[in-house]
Amino acid sequence: MRSAHTSFGLVGALAAFPFRLAVREVKRQGRIIRRGITRRTTTVVFGRRLLERAKASDIEAMHKAAGGREIIGECAFLRRLGLMERSAQQGVLSREALSDQAKLPLNDLDMLALFDAFEEDHEPFSFRDLILAKKYAGLVADGADWLTIARSIHRSGEPEALTALTLKVDERAGIHARTPHGQSELDGQLRLPMPSQGDTDLDELFVRAEAAEASGDYTTAIDAYRRCIAMDPNDAVLAFNLANCLHEAGQPADAERYYLRAVKLDPGFAEAWFNFGGLLREQGKLDGARRHLKRAIDLDASYADPVFNLAALEFDASNFSEARLWWKRYLELDQHSEWAQRARRGVQFVDLQEAAKARSK
Repeated sequence: MRSAHTSFGLVGALAAFPFRLAVREVKRQGRIIRRGITRRTTTVVFGRRLLERAKASDIEAMHKAAGGREIIGECAFLRRLGLMERSAQQGVLSREALSDQAKLPLNDLDMLALFDAFEEDHEPFSFRDLILAKKYAGLVADGADWLTIARSIHRSGEPEALTALTLKVDERAGIHARTPHGQSELDGQLRLPMPSQGDTDLDELFVRAEAAEASGDYTTAIDAYRRCIAMDPNDAVLAFNLANCLHEAGQPADAERYYLRAVKLDPGFAEAWFNFGGLLREQGKLDGARRHLKRAIDLDASYADPVFNLAALEFDASNFSEARLWWKRYLELDQHSEWAQRARRGVQFVDLQEAAKARSK
């Protein structure tokens, strides 16, 4: 079953410090942090270095995919760990009030808040946030998107420093600030030093690997994940992601090896047991597949996918009574999807088979 304790899942990379230091501090506090999102993730953290390479549409898709869990930005994560204090300003504005008064679209407001473009990371927002929101709304009206704004402000220092500046968008969608010394580009003269971004940076390499995997470029993803594992051989998520890519690339033997590595590193990794079971089923190793799917179910009783696949496995093996039991259990978890309809048809088929047997006696 899933733990009641906080389990952080990191999307992107942190700007504040490397992932290994986050792991150390989170572990010291008795909690868990993993790269990416798993079924045990309770709180999703969006790292600010995601802004450096990803497209706005891709980030918004990641945000949508994380739905159903608590979603926080990097500053909120640091506050949660006690590594950063909240603003001394008292928030008084709701999310809707801030959007209405500033004329800033809610989606832009939400994404800018997620990436720490305001003093507060969630409602209630402060009056200083209202000043910032009005400036951002003006930039949006002039053609800038939220990602351009977020990138620019974090290259210029703390967002609060922008409240006294006049911000403009030029024809190239760059953002400039008008200062007593003239006009300067937030991406240029006001830019602060950024962390190293070489290929040896594991956090950055992981982001690249995930992007390649999401685009279906499994050759690039496999190479990147292998390099990640060489730098951190004890990360179960890296082994799991590599196994998934190897499976998709038609390399089942290597995929099996890395699924095994993932479950050895993290025996509670339900998705790894499930995907491992699926691979074994494809190879005709039904006993092993059955054990692995049951292990995934034991770890997370609300995980519907292994329940359905176990029913299908038993049906293909002509164990119709067992298949019916698992389909019935699946329907306790899912009643409305296409898979639920298939489960109902499976139950009906087995019932008809049993009825026909009874009549023939």
